[in-house]
Order: sequence, then C-alpha cells, then structure tokens
Amino acid sequence: MERKTLIWVIDDDPELRALLAEYLDREGFDTRVFADAADPVRRLPRERPDLLVLDLMMPGEDGLSVCRRIRATGDDVPIIMLTARNDPIDRVVGIEMGADDYLGKPFLPRELSARIRAVLKRRTAPRAGAPLPEEEAVSFGDCRLDLSSRSLWRRGERIEMTTGEFALLAALARHPHQPLTRERLIEIARGPESETYERSMDVQISRVRRLVEPDPARPRHIQTVWGVGYVFVPDPPDAAAP
Repeated sequence: MERKTLIWVIDDDPELRALLAEYLDREGFDTRVFADAADPVRRLPRERPDLLVLDLMMPGEDGLSVCRRIRATGDDVPIIMLTARNDPIDRVVGIEMGADDYLGKPFLPRELSARIRAVLKRRTAPRAGAPLPEEEAVSFGDCRLDLSSRSLWRRGERIEMTTGEFALLAALARHPHQPLTRERLIEIARGPESETYERSMDVQISRVRRLVEPDPARPRHIQTVWGVGYVFVPDPPDAAAP
C-alpha cells in the first residue's frame, strides 16, 4: 500500500486543528496535529513529515523561532507558515527564516491543500518548459547546482538549501543571461498563483547570494538589473569547472 503524504499541523487553535485534520485527511494526506511545537520538534530527528504547517503566533515559542531553529540544524523539511496578522513584513521575515510559503488567516482549507501540493511539487519536479533538462547540472564559480538531485555543492561540500531557495536558484540558472523581473521569478519559482511579495523575493535573492557568491555585497553570478529585476551570469565557456 502506497504511503500517504505526511503533514504535521502545528497550531494552538483546537477548532482549526480539528478542521484541517478532517479536511486534509479527506484530501488524501496523513495528517497529525499538535497544539505547540515542543513535541514535533523533538520528534523531527527520528520522524520525517513531508511538510510542516506552522502557526506564527503561538504561546511559548513562536513559529518564526521554531522555523529558524529547524533550519539552523540543516533540516530542509518544507514549511508553510500561517499567521492571523495581516502584515507583509511577517511574510518577509518568514522567508528570511527559511519558510517555503506563507498563508494568512482566515483561509479556506482548500487553499492550504493547494499550497501544500504546490510546495511539494516544487520539491519533486522541475518547472515545465525549463531550458535545461532535469538531468543536467550547472557549474559556476566554485559552485555546482545539480538539477537532478536538487542539490547545491560548493568546493565539494553540499550546501543546505530550502525548497524555495533551490527553486529560485534553479529558475535563474535555467535562464542564463536573461534578465527576469521579480514577477517573472515568482511565477517560475513559486507558480503563477503564488501570493509571494516582491520584497520577499528580494530577501530570498539575498539569502541565495550568501550561499553562492564569494562576496554577496558584490555579486558575480546573481546580478541586479536596475529597473528590471535579476539576471544569472554563468562563467565564460573557457572557465574551469569547480
């Protein structure tokens, strides 16, 4: 029997937990719910959910702190943040902490289900119509982006990335020398239905630059095109691969 996709929902609202557990189970997921993050965070080293739904505002340790702590261990489990605060800065901070997507309350359970499927699809499949085949890798500077294994290597060492960071870098690498607007990057990396803010994209660009650039303040490969967006500049053809 095929294993169902395991979703952990961490939220202090008992009515919302019950609603999401019932709905997501009907959608074919295996859903576990938690009132706070203490127990699921303890379980993470030995149990592996396919995705976390994590509330921002919780008593005790808040969702941003939990997300930051998970990412600090190198764990790249996909995370969707929930918040009742209608403040764009929350989305920016959530992306900075390593969240893959963000959903404001109130929301329809159907919307959360769609977001979950979109995040998991970005993790397991390349964007349709990408110029580079999935089996290829892109080498630039002292980095190698492996599109098949969805991994980034720098000087022979694997670099941990969130699904959102990988999707963004892959989107740029698949369109070398082609300036992409923030709107286009959001569409390629996160899907046309994404509500990602342009400011969040700037934040994630900064995060990716810190992973791949020798000097993020003076980027060589992910360059800003003023008034347009960003462009990926690979090495010249005669440059040595890392």
